[in-house]
Amino acid sequence: MTESASTKATRNAPHEDYRPINPQELTPMYQHYVEVKEQYPNALLLYRVGDFFECFFQDAVTIAQELELVITSKDAGKNVGRIAMTGVPHHALDRYARQLVEKGYAVVICDQVEDAATATAEKRLVKRAITKLLTPGTITEDEMLPSKQNNFLAAVVVAKEHWGLAYADISTGEFFTTQNKDLSSLATELLRLQPAEILFPVNAPDINSLLRPGQKSDYLPNFLPDCFCYSLRSHKAFDIHEAKPRLLMEFNLKSLEGVGCEHLPLAIRAAGGLLEYVQDTQKANQVPLQLIRSYNVSDYLVLDSTTRRNLEITSTVRDNTFHGSLLWALDRTCTAMGGRALRRWLLQPLLNKRGIIARQDSIAELMDNLPLREAIREILKSIYDLERITGRVSAGTANPKELLNLADSLLKLRELGELAKEGKSPYFQALQDVPSELEELGKKVIDSIVEFPPQHVKEGGIIRDGVNQQLDEMRKLIDGDKEWLANLEVTERERTGISNLKVGYNKTFGYYISMPRSKANLAPENYQRKQTLLNEERYITAELKEKENRILNAKDDLAKFEYEIFVNLRSLVAEKTEEIRKIAKAIAAMDVLSGLAELAVYQDYNRPEITEDRIIKIKNGRHPVVEKLLGFGMFVPNSTVLGTEKAPDLIILTGPNASGKSCYLRQVGLIQLMAQIGSFIPAESAKLSICDRIFTRVGAVDDIATGQSTFMVEMNETANILNHATEKSLVLLDEIGRGTATFDGLSIAWAVAEYLAIEIQSRTIFATHYHELNELASILENVANYQVTVKELENEIIFLHEVKAGGADKSYGIEAGRLAGLPPVVIKRAKQVMSQIEKHSKIAIGLRKNIKKLTPSKQENTEEIMNQLDIFE
Repeated sequence: MTESASTKATRNAPHEDYRPINPQELTPMYQHYVEVKEQYPNALLLYRVGDFFECFFQDAVTIAQELELVITSKDAGKNVGRIAMTGVPHHALDRYARQLVEKGYAVVICDQVEDAATATAEKRLVKRAITKLLTPGTITEDEMLPSKQNNFLAAVVVAKEHWGLAYADISTGEFFTTQNKDLSSLATELLRLQPAEILFPVNAPDINSLLRPGQKSDYLPNFLPDCFCYSLRSHKAFDIHEAKPRLLMEFNLKSLEGVGCEHLPLAIRAAGGLLEYVQDTQKANQVPLQLIRSYNVSDYLVLDSTTRRNLEITSTVRDNTFHGSLLWALDRTCTAMGGRALRRWLLQPLLNKRGIIARQDSIAELMDNLPLREAIREILKSIYDLERITGRVSAGTANPKELLNLADSLLKLRELGELAKEGKSPYFQALQDVPSELEELGKKVIDSIVEFPPQHVKEGGIIRDGVNQQLDEMRKLIDGDKEWLANLEVTERERTGISNLKVGYNKTFGYYISMPRSKANLAPENYQRKQTLLNEERYITAELKEKENRILNAKDDLAKFEYEIFVNLRSLVAEKTEEIRKIAKAIAAMDVLSGLAELAVYQDYNRPEITEDRIIKIKNGRHPVVEKLLGFGMFVPNSTVLGTEKAPDLIILTGPNASGKSCYLRQVGLIQLMAQIGSFIPAESAKLSICDRIFTRVGAVDDIATGQSTFMVEMNETANILNHATEKSLVLLDEIGRGTATFDGLSIAWAVAEYLAIEIQSRTIFATHYHELNELASILENVANYQVTVKELENEIIFLHEVKAGGADKSYGIEAGRLAGLPPVVIKRAKQVMSQIEKHSKIAIGLRKNIKKLTPSKQENTEEIMNQLDIFE
């Protein structure tokens, strides 16, 4: 039963602050609580008290609200009165802590670090210490992490227009840093990474706070996205003189030249600040990160947040779900490592032709060799998440079951390496040279740990017999005493003649001998009465207590000794962290490639030819996601040609609503993206050059948070495209100019299309309902008209979903309204109005009468052409 809100409000009024006015008036335990809390004022402190982790003062109110728990209260001292208190059972700590972290809170765990019985016997406070600090970016527990997605912690340093970024996944050890200019590209990179937490240095005293998503501190600059969880940190850790020595010491380096960031001061500062935060939060469980690596954002195909959203790469636009995304359609990985790798590949496509072809070669080999592909995938299904298990092993937090899972996976490496010898690409070669000591290590672990070990490492019952002679002898002594206990009941029955005499045990009294009260007169003289019940008398003997003490003490000693053996075994595995992580990376890549090969076989994907020119030539391409949703063979394929001497740079695509224009745009973008991750594509054939960026402007969205209308969002996104696109970019535009008046909209759409065709000369598909834009094809030689065709019947239209040459002169918007269910009288009136508009439209008249057929050279200026056309007078 839970308390009512009114009861809680009156009986448990919370203290406004975690600090009472006079801490000296608190009891010793609360004084210690306050001392710990002062070290982490902006985190929630969970403090072990008996079988619960308790929160007090304002923290109690916070977790009660967030976790929907009941607030109680407790007397904290003679002159203090009752204070708010909320707790969670110690065995449920992980579940509740996970919920708090998911909500963006930092959680400090202060646990008991000694046996409470010892402190009670000495009449003093139980020793407690910080054992764990959980923040959104530093969690490593499997149950708190999505298996196929990285959990990145990022750090940002900004100096005018330049910025440094470092990010790491504590659970896998990955650690990267970069430096660049243009603050908009920083936001793009953060939105790509989707870090769980971002560190930002500020010059303010006593800063150590974590802001949850949606909160915005005065210290944070406006160019940082609001959707992330930020931790404001002292500027000191990000100072170059603090950061660089910390990195050199962590990785035992003399210079950062070898990792590529010696001359990137902002990147070094960000990485050093991140490393200091990891060391601060992990306390006793330090996680060794992989050797830091630098990269350049320009080394990969750039996908801004708008493009990622519109192409629905990892989640859908409508409801932000995984189902229906490109990743959902492509993911056939067998391991969590492979799933994370595929996500990274999709969000960071290659610009390097050699790298793309290496992946294509691997997929081709796997497609051509069915037995090899099936054998590899069968082994992959039995391999656990080596990256994350190794992370916990190296941090000293892995349990016996995880160690067994890792060992079992290590024993699969030889067979996987033998299979890899059948392949020729670098991805196969990376699996061939598996260190023999990893297999030996796997055997040692499996030979040492029981098949079904307990979850908790300090309970005993972990190590097999025969592993350690001293351990075996300790077990024999315990077994001997247990056998004596097992026989005690029989011998005492015979000695006393009491046939229903029993030997029992409970936590309060330990072992005891019981008999009916009616037989108490038969109890031997060496029986000492311990407890009298309604129908039963309980006794102990000196010999029984001696055996009990030996057994219980031996059990404790045995469990401690087993724990020592297990820790030593875990340390041996941790010594091979680097080798295991290296092979894990190769396994993840092979998992992705084998999955893409499987997909290509069953979905009829083909290998695109990657070229050095500007061509985009796709024969009978298909949308990978829509095809999967509809079913194989149900999608209507369409071809695309852009960027050749005979083909246009820009296509004006017209056609009715719901005919498939937006689907066609996304289809071209997704095929290009898939090609640049090295995947085969859903097309009969293709010849594709490498794009430096893909831009999309599809659909209408209000940005309520910033007070921007649909049209303003559209203009911002369009401006971003025009300011950053190059002739190597692919630009996909849908309905530019539709959010304002017709004259304004058409003028903007015309000018944008013309600028893209003349000034930028990017490969562009421009979908529109402004049929007037078809006239551009008669003016500019690198523009062509295409339409999505329909079949007109007397009272309806049938969408054919076919893209063909030639521009449409109708949008069929009224017909779409009829299909949507508009009343017949409204449809009839709309047709009448449309007829009048078509006769008297100044835009239509101007375009028909005043258009001049020009074929300007590609060097002519857009403004000069506009002056010559003068079509909007």
